[in-house]
Amino acid sequence: MKRLFSILGIATIMVFSGLNAKATNSVNDFASVTSYIVQDENAGTADEATEENVSFHQELKRRFIEGGPAFMGIVLLCLILGLAIAIERIIFLNLSTTNSKKLAQRVEDALNSGGIDAAKDVCRDTKGPVASIYYQGLDRADESLEAAEKAVVAYGGVQMGQLEKNVSWVSLFIALAPMLGFMGTVIGMIEAFDKIQAAGDMQPSLVAGGIKVALLTTVFGLIVAIILQIFYNYIIAKIDSIVNDMEDASITLIDILVDYKRRK
Repeated sequence: MKRLFSILGIATIMVFSGLNAKATNSVNDFASVTSYIVQDENAGTADEATEENVSFHQELKRRFIEGGPAFMGIVLLCLILGLAIAIERIIFLNLSTTNSKKLAQRVEDALNSGGIDAAKDVCRDTKGPVASIYYQGLDRADESLEAAEKAVVAYGGVQMGQLEKNVSWVSLFIALAPMLGFMGTVIGMIEAFDKIQAAGDMQPSLVAGGIKVALLTTVFGLIVAIILQIFYNYIIAKIDSIVNDMEDASITLIDILVDYKRRK
């Protein structure tokens, strides 16, 4: 009897072990199949995304060519010139940015230790409009504080003009690109109505192509204006930041000169 129970127990354990093994294998097989399906779907999605990206660029290129070389070439020229000027201004403004507080401290230390000539040497060795304004103010400091203040204000206007140089051209291209696009659209619409008048019949197939091409010039003109507007706003914000820094630095310089004159 005990031997029978032992045999049944062993058989039961073997059966459950076999079921567990089959279940484990089934789960592993199911996971493998699921992973393959997911990878296949991801690969298909990636291929579709790649095809969409390629088709988008091809479509953009095709639409640009369909717009015609007359107005599309001028719109593209506006984009190239506008980006060239904007990039040049951004580089110039980044190089013109200085730490005005650190420069003021260096000028004050040089002024206290070596006088005006030492402070002018510090400004001469530092790049940027703030250092140039400091140099002009220190150059007139021997005359009077009023002369130094006038020199700072006058040269500040000169430096502001340098910062804003050629920025108006970017705004011109921003306005010119969509205007050229609208002009191309109007001319295309006129040509479409001329075809209708010549045919003597209102056929959609007769004018649809001309109207589509006419509208493409407006689309690309607006795209160029949007791109240049982003760069223009960044340039204006950068100029405002530098101008505010120049004004604060000018006030700091006058205060430094007042303290220097009192101690002297």
